[in-house]
Amino acid sequence: MARIKEFDKKMISGIQQIGVGVTNFYEAWKWYIPNFGMDVRIFEEKAVAEYMLPYTNGEPRERHACLIINMLGGGGFEIWQHTDRIPVAPAFELKIGDLGIFAGKIKSPNVQAAYDHLSKEAEMLSGIVKDPAGRDNFYVKDPFNNIWQIVEEDSTFMNCKKSTGGSYGAVIGTTNPEKAIKLYSGVLGYDVVVYDKEGSFDDLKALPGGEGKFRRILLQHSETRKGPFSSLFGPTEIELVQALGRKPEKIFKNRIWGDLGFIHLCFDVLGMKALKDECKEKGFPFTVDSDIHPQGKPFDMGEAAGHFAYVEDPDGTLIEFVETHKIPISKKLGWYIDLWNRRDVTKPLPKLLMNMVRLMKVKPHKLH
Repeated sequence: MARIKEFDKKMISGIQQIGVGVTNFYEAWKWYIPNFGMDVRIFEEKAVAEYMLPYTNGEPRERHACLIINMLGGGGFEIWQHTDRIPVAPAFELKIGDLGIFAGKIKSPNVQAAYDHLSKEAEMLSGIVKDPAGRDNFYVKDPFNNIWQIVEEDSTFMNCKKSTGGSYGAVIGTTNPEKAIKLYSGVLGYDVVVYDKEGSFDDLKALPGGEGKFRRILLQHSETRKGPFSSLFGPTEIELVQALGRKPEKIFKNRIWGDLGFIHLCFDVLGMKALKDECKEKGFPFTVDSDIHPQGKPFDMGEAAGHFAYVEDPDGTLIEFVETHKIPISKKLGWYIDLWNRRDVTKPLPKLLMNMVRLMKVKPHKLH
């Protein structure tokens, strides 16, 4: 059977995480645990980001980052803080349709319960409304000025008695949906158009700029994702939003990667070489590749191990790919899940093994 180091076909396993640039690492982490249930730490590391020079003004940047997940299911959050400079906020109010990741999507098996829970600590931007697909959803702003859409979605990984799961996708601004679809559908496999509508939308009116006219395309995938963590990540979606009648701003205008807000959307993948070839062929070449260090150094993810790369969508939104080779279960005991030598990397990890990931659960009062 195939092993990860021999796997020569591209496979998208799901959304691994959405990157969130913050000013205060621990303050953000402490808020995301009780409010979004992101209480399992996959890795935490202080290091220098040496590979992202195309997006950090050509300079390596010191940073503090962690990957946290919610065992109800879904992707994680990568909380990311510059530690050698003050992270910069946008110089203008972001509006729906601006170019980049405007909102992160979070899935919920019980939208009313999620609304009741979050209304205690977050800024509620809307009540519970129906999207064009008829699903319950609402928008909320966290204390760090990030907007999240909580979306009705029943799929779960474990029964954790939580009202929200993890990352479910993103709302991404675009100037040309047809060009963007070449990446999101043609490469990432979002081949189902749930809706493609143009006009004014009641469910957007509570958002900044939401009174305008838009073209909205909701994309999902027809095939069940495969790979070690696919059952944890579950189904996901991308919503492309084109502002009509105004010129959208670039969300990261005059700022660098890692500054405040949503810095990237990351996909867990297999077959990085095949993916690199396909991306180049379809017009989305890797702009960062951890196999190619600016100074020729080997890549080290610290507690975890793997291979990562970045591409840009047609409007410059950053999409990250990570081929994970190893993740920690218990640092104290030296336990790791070794994905490199699994007999069949296309199959999800056994539930019993995934249960052990809960050993990495953290409590807010112990973070410092």
